[in-house]
Formats: sequence, structure tokens, C-alpha cells
Amino acid sequence: MRLLHYIVGPIQTNCYILVSDENEGIVIDPGASGEKIAEALDRESVKPVAVLLTHGHFDHVSGVEEFLAHYDKKPSVYILDKEMETLEDPETNLTAVMTYEPKDFSPLITDTFSDGDEKEIVGFQVRVIWTPGHTPGGCSYFFPEEKMLFPGDTLFCESAGRTDFKGGSTSDEIHSIQDKLLTLPEDTNVYPGHDSQTTIAFEKINNPYARFD
Repeated sequence: MRLLHYIVGPIQTNCYILVSDENEGIVIDPGASGEKIAEALDRESVKPVAVLLTHGHFDHVSGVEEFLAHYDKKPSVYILDKEMETLEDPETNLTAVMTYEPKDFSPLITDTFSDGDEKEIVGFQVRVIWTPGHTPGGCSYFFPEEKMLFPGDTLFCESAGRTDFKGGSTSDEIHSIQDKLLTLPEDTNVYPGHDSQTTIAFEKINNPYARFD
């Protein structure tokens, strides 16, 4: 197993690719640079099998169409079922706010998860955790065997995603962080949607959202 990491797009979004021993990959949040990610995977001889989206904001999903266009056999694209409305609404997915072209990203989705789903993809077992707050249907992907968490923009190193966009909720985000993420094993490595890697143990001590009432 190996983990590839690329920083893409105008808001410096983290894209991660979890690669199996057979060089099959799970792409987490291609960001806004789908062609760049596809070309990087070509150089690494990685075959992408699935794209997992943590939430529907444009800086995490707008590169998906370009990414898929690179392949004849297209990877499956997953998101939490509760986040479909974010993809459909340009105000909530922020294309109406941050770009010149309001878009509905929902046609890109081939499969949806429900909260608590567990699925094996290219030999990796992933658990889907609904973590609303940054968006109404945002989710985190936990790989228990690898001790890896991909929380999107819910949890950052010593911080959390903003909640002042349409559909955001500070109280929901605090609940997601305290009751759903910081209860995971302390030796879990956390790979957020922006900024640097951290761990659950570090965030339990240093993240201010861990101490909000």
C-alpha cells in the first residue's frame, strides 16, 4: 500500500490516492484539477477504480468530469446520499459564489453511500461516517486497517472547516468532530482536505473544537 498526495486548484485542495499492491487506486477528492491528477496517475502506473468525494464544494469536485474523461473504463464516483442536494445547488456547492459558471455536479455521481456503510474497494475496507457541519451531507472516510481518516473539510490540523456558507452549521460540526471523529483510535492518521496531516491523538489535545460545549 502507498499513499499519493497532490495539492490542486485555486484553494490548494488536498487530493489523496490510496494505492493497492496491484497498483489500483482510490482517489479521494480530485479537487479542481482532474487532468493533472489523471496524468500523475499515468506516471505512477496507477489504475483508478473509485473516486470518493467527501463533500460537494466546487474545489473538491469540479475536476471530476475532466478526470473521468481521461479514461475509457471510468472509475465509479461515490458521495454520501445526504450530500446530493449540495451537488445540485450552485449556491450550496459554491459555483454561484466563487466561479463564473454555476453548475450542478450531481450527474457525475454513479453510486451513493449511506451513513455507516462499510465497503471493500481494491482490497481496502472503508467505513463511511456522516460528518455534517461544513456542508449538510459531508462525510469522512475511515480506513481502520490502515489507521487512516480522510475528513474532507470537517477536521483540520488544530482547526475545522468554516460553517458560514449555505448549509453550514457550527453546532453540527462540533458534534461531528467531538462525537464521531475524535472518538476514533488515537493512532489514526488524519489527512484533511486542506493544510497538513495530523493525528486523532494530537487533535484531541490541540484542536479548539475538541473543547467546545
